Amino acid sequence: MQNWYVIQTKPKKEFQLESVFSQAGYMVYHPKYSQDGLVKPFFPGYLFLRFQVPLEYQKIKYTRGVKKVIGNKNGPIPVEIEIIKYLKSRERNGLIELMKYGEDPCPGDEIIVMEGPLKGLRGIFRKELSDKERVMILLNYVTYQGSLMIEKNKIKKIRKATI
Repeated sequence: MQNWYVIQTKPKKEFQLESVFSQAGYMVYHPKYSQDGLVKPFFPGYLFLRFQVPLEYQKIKYTRGVKKVIGNKNGPIPVEIEIIKYLKSRERNGLIELMKYGEDPCPGDEIIVMEGPLKGLRGIFRKELSDKERVMILLNYVTYQGSLMIEKNKIKKIRKATI
């Protein structure tokens, strides 16, 4: 029976091994994220591979670029499928969406700005803008009411909308 296992790669070999194992017909899961326009490994130096132990273990273990298959003295330790499913559930367009300050807010949720010159300001989450990097919030203070566009990764949801 095939299970998922964690493969530790040699430095900077994650993408190469993803390609090698995929071309050989293996199911590979290599979670990635985007930062500053670059696609980076979510777990640098590691990827998930589905194969049969002990049948394919030696072939995997000695593939060029593999440092080791994570396990103990009894052999490789399988990864629960729920872990793979959870990681995949956080993906948008094949990349893991980083949740810096908890869950994403929905329209009407109260938020707080967590960093930058507006740190500490509270507002109401209005909408996510088209580039998925910025959001619009509505600020309500005494006699001032205005809208503000801010980077999504600088806000934190503090209270769910009450409808």
